Amino acid sequence: MSYFPNSQNQNLHAFAFSHLQAEHTRMKQKPLVIWMTGISASGKSTIADALEVALHAQGLFTCILDGDSVRGGLCRDLGFTEGDRDENIRRVAEVARLMLDTGLIVIVALISPSSASRHYARSIIGNEHFVEVHVDAPLETAEQRDPKGLYKKARSGLIKHFTGIDSHYDVPIFPEVHLNTQALSVEQSVVTILEWIAQRGTQT
Repeated sequence: MSYFPNSQNQNLHAFAFSHLQAEHTRMKQKPLVIWMTGISASGKSTIADALEVALHAQGLFTCILDGDSVRGGLCRDLGFTEGDRDENIRRVAEVARLMLDTGLIVIVALISPSSASRHYARSIIGNEHFVEVHVDAPLETAEQRDPKGLYKKARSGLIKHFTGIDSHYDVPIFPEVHLNTQALSVEQSVVTILEWIAQRGTQT
């Protein structure tokens, strides 16, 4: 997979808005993008929701970008081919970067199946602010959970390009955080992420 910048945009220069640094100072937190990747029904959205509650309890400012939510609006024109998935991830990464610039801790819950697209998302956001979290569940476990009935539809051929069935998922090799959701509860998963953030530091 390769990405090419639009040549028409080469003369664009982002303005350095003075209020952004002031906002960082007011929030007194280090902005981060916590990028949760994993197959459908691995637990990404559930953990993202619980993590946001925990961060709010610490007085931190956050935002969640969830796969289904962005698919219903920002990326509703996209399908599930490899090219459309890559564009979906690019758009989410660009939005996350804008939110990062305001000082927020952004929690992204997105399957993001290819390692190349996740690498590209990291390059957009910046390695210093990007935290890859692998929400890991075996395919069998995810199929047993299957709260939306998507695996059943994919197995019967009603859904094409479904990750884990007829579309490949690149398992992260060196994620910052690995969550084995067979062994860890939602609460334990949140604590694992919070401990990593605490070690890295969220205060400015």
